[in-house]
Amino acid sequence: MSLEAVLERYGRGWRGPAIAALIAFLAGLPGVFAMPPLDRDESRFAQATAQMLETGEFIVIRFQDEPRFKKPVGIHWLQAASVAAFSEAEAREIWAYRLPSLLGAMLAAAACAWGASVFFGGPTGLLAGAILGSTFLLSTEAFIAKTDAVLAGTTTLAMAALARIYAAGREGGKAPRVTRLLFWLGLSGAILVKGPVGLMVVVLTALSLSLWDRKWRWLKDLGWIWGLIILAAVVGPWAGAVTVATDGGFWTTAFGADFAPKLVGGQESHGAPPGYHTLLAPLLIFPGALLLPAALALGWNQRHQPGVKFALCWLIPAWIVFEATPTKLVHYTLPTYGALAWLMAAAVLRAPLGFVVRWTGIALSVLAGGVLAIGVVYLTTLYGDPTDWPAAVLTALLLAGAGVCGAWLLWRGQAGKAIAAAGVLTILGHGAFAALFAPRLAPLWLSARTEQALSDARLLPRQGIAPAPVAVAGYAEPSLVFALGTPTDLGGVDQAVEALAQQRPAVIEGREQAAFEAAMKASRVRAREIARIDGLDYSNGDETSLRLYAPIPSVSP
Repeated sequence: MSLEAVLERYGRGWRGPAIAALIAFLAGLPGVFAMPPLDRDESRFAQATAQMLETGEFIVIRFQDEPRFKKPVGIHWLQAASVAAFSEAEAREIWAYRLPSLLGAMLAAAACAWGASVFFGGPTGLLAGAILGSTFLLSTEAFIAKTDAVLAGTTTLAMAALARIYAAGREGGKAPRVTRLLFWLGLSGAILVKGPVGLMVVVLTALSLSLWDRKWRWLKDLGWIWGLIILAAVVGPWAGAVTVATDGGFWTTAFGADFAPKLVGGQESHGAPPGYHTLLAPLLIFPGALLLPAALALGWNQRHQPGVKFALCWLIPAWIVFEATPTKLVHYTLPTYGALAWLMAAAVLRAPLGFVVRWTGIALSVLAGGVLAIGVVYLTTLYGDPTDWPAAVLTALLLAGAGVCGAWLLWRGQAGKAIAAAGVLTILGHGAFAALFAPRLAPLWLSARTEQALSDARLLPRQGIAPAPVAVAGYAEPSLVFALGTPTDLGGVDQAVEALAQQRPAVIEGREQAAFEAAMKASRVRAREIARIDGLDYSNGDETSLRLYAPIPSVSP
């Protein structure tokens, strides 16, 4: 059966979005269970959620004693529901905090397919959702417990519903009420998860379309009155509660100390010049790099077609904003990837690819697959050992194979088979990366190894043997707090010595070792070293050595 026949058979009705969601599920699932907790954002989000469950405080977000007034509460509520359903806060099982991200990626792929089908038909919609679900960036965000996969899902749902509302308005009709309901629910969810980002994408798209068409009437069919009531009902209760609970401090910090600085400078060393997102796009949207030139060519040549026009208005204005904003992280453009997936799928199924487009796609595919494979080999040489090479070779071959196989089939003029084969190999390669390769790079997982060493020594507080908290001097990554528990003492050497005197364990970073030994001698506290954890703190690039100490009980004379 040809690819076109498969898409025709399974792309109709609800099956297209469902299969797209399944592809996103398969692409993201391996990392959900295999990857250790990541620094810094994931562990901050997970720890804050754990504290919500521990304290019953679901309004004010905190990391230990520090308020986290940066993002709305939506992702924490989703994570808390997931942990309550499938685990418990005390267990510190990171996979339970990641399930909302996996569901967000599935929603993004399904919504992409649903939205594209109204303009291009079900088969193209299925292919678009499959492309989005298999992209390296979305399938990576699917196993990271933070906002971005859920934001992609809720924003793409709002955009897909907006597309259907726009299509109905062009034909003089009105979209079904359930479509308008999904638009407002998607928009409300995006705001509750990450504030104004999803709203910006929706507003820029609607304004661009209306200016392009010089028609505004279709916007009246959004269901403004009851839609805004829904938005207020979703966002309003928490917004009001957090305003009262923090005396307005949440909004002052969120906008004045977090959001606004990102608009005027590179916050937290994440600055980059314009062009950053464009340069990285072939890697992040891989295996879609194969069809990126075709998507852009279709966008220009068929820009007056309704579906193509909508995709361009979705993609270009928001992309320009992300490029113009001084603070840049690789995931910022993810809410626009659905538009690229539409154009890629339409390019495959609607028009033969020209010579220049085809060969540029071949070059990008080989380059992106090669860069990812070389990255795997390079990481192995730096942080692996001989036993890690089988997993590294397998991962590198799958990723390089995705680029080369896709390029070869595209060279033969089989664009549909090219993206299908490259997609399958990319999903396998990404799964090998997240489940087999990355977790084996022991030097990168300092916190997980520290937790394991304390557990082996029966000194982990949640085992109920050693008293809490563990004292840590010189190392303060959030992943260690998540691993050891909320009370973890991130003080200095004096607090570590005090902990040992109180029969609690301590962790000392190498740069604090001399001061620690001097303080131990002065206080006449005795301890024994039970483990030494050497590796890289990848959050700041520092070589790090952690020494773990167990107290020696005092002997009465």
